[in-house]
Amino acid sequence: MNPSPEVLVTLLKTPDALKRAKSEGWYHVPVASVRKWAKKRWPPQILAFYQGKVHLHEAYSVRYFADVLYVETLLRTQLFPDEPDNPNAAEPYHKVHLGSLQELPKPIFSRRLRRVVFIPTTWQKFRAAVEINDLYDESPLEDQLWAEFKRIGILAERQVFVGIGNRNYALDFAIYCHGAALDVEADGDTWHSDPKRIPEDNRRDNDLETAGYKLLRFNTLQVREQMAEYCVPTIIKNIESAGGQEDGRVIPRQLNAEEPEARQLSLFDD
Repeated sequence: MNPSPEVLVTLLKTPDALKRAKSEGWYHVPVASVRKWAKKRWPPQILAFYQGKVHLHEAYSVRYFADVLYVETLLRTQLFPDEPDNPNAAEPYHKVHLGSLQELPKPIFSRRLRRVVFIPTTWQKFRAAVEINDLYDESPLEDQLWAEFKRIGILAERQVFVGIGNRNYALDFAIYCHGAALDVEADGDTWHSDPKRIPEDNRRDNDLETAGYKLLRFNTLQVREQMAEYCVPTIIKNIESAGGQEDGRVIPRQLNAEEPEARQLSLFDD
């Protein structure tokens, strides 16, 4: 095995798909979905499965994974010849051939009962993850913010997609409070210094503000060098002004860096 293989966590839509992966050793993924959500990191060396609400007692967790042996592309009707009338029968799908399914010693849970399509990640993050948000591998800046959120007990969700009208926006971090939701963005200098992105960013910010989100943006310097004196206090003040986090607690203004908060992860509804 590659010492640092790429892992793709994908939504396991039905119990039948899980049975098929276990007994027949393959899983199908729409080509269009891969192009939209995971093109840059396809194909993976390992496929892992996020189980949604249809999986009952195993719902909202990652429990199983398998080595990817090889991938072929077929029409859906070739994969499922008994379903010729399916509306997607003529669409191309990746048939991912798998090694034996393996079960994690401890499932990776989602604290919020959220829907996940794809999460490209690394083997190191996959093996160390306690909850879904630990898996994301978008940028070092986001990882640094996430580590600080975990240390002091801020209940953030990473890479949350919000639909407003006919537009979809990805939030680096969503923090749900009693009076509002916060969108916290870790802006890389290269990405957001592009003048062509300014109109797009303005439209995004205005749409989210109109929908009730409070936006906070932090650049590279602020995240790397001003976390304790600027980033964290700013976020905490906004959480407090929005009524505190949804679990009923308001994070104290004065943080004790020597005694980070310990807390038990739990599942709770949107």
